[in-house]
Amino acid sequence: MSLVGTPPEPQPLGSDADVARFRRAMARYASGVTVVTTAVAGVDHAMTANAFTSVSLEPLLVLVCVEREARFHDAVVEAGVWGVCVLDESARPSSQWLATRGRPLHGQLDRVPHRKGPMTGVALLEQSLATLECRTTDVHVAGDHSIVVGEVLAIELPDSPSGPLLYHRGAYTHLR
Repeated sequence: MSLVGTPPEPQPLGSDADVARFRRAMARYASGVTVVTTAVAGVDHAMTANAFTSVSLEPLLVLVCVEREARFHDAVVEAGVWGVCVLDESARPSSQWLATRGRPLHGQLDRVPHRKGPMTGVALLEQSLATLECRTTDVHVAGDHSIVVGEVLAIELPDSPSGPLLYHRGAYTHLR
């Protein structure tokens, strides 16, 4: 019996949820592919991410989820500014390279066409449908990741003849 206003004790639920099943379920959600960038002490950092979304129009806010054990995590938190590049389908090799664990930190963007953002100085990939430059407003711990929320400071919408780079069922794909 519970008192009014006191939540009942949680009851164990039967569950078939596990990491492998969760990964398979999330792979069925088609998403765009982004590269998130930052720089610390003149060293560029970048990672491929599909856990990115808009949050608010007033103010303009976006978020990206970053694994706390990834070296990018400490860099983006320390820098306080970052870029998001919404990739076009020609950027698949860059996306794959920047998703490679253990790649060299120094020079990791040498093989990726990019320029420096005018507001933050972070790298922005040339093969993008849109780029955003952001300033971190909040960081929330969520399981083994952090949710990094940023205010959008600048937006570029380059002309691109390509469609979006998409990811579905564990593979790159395109619109049909």
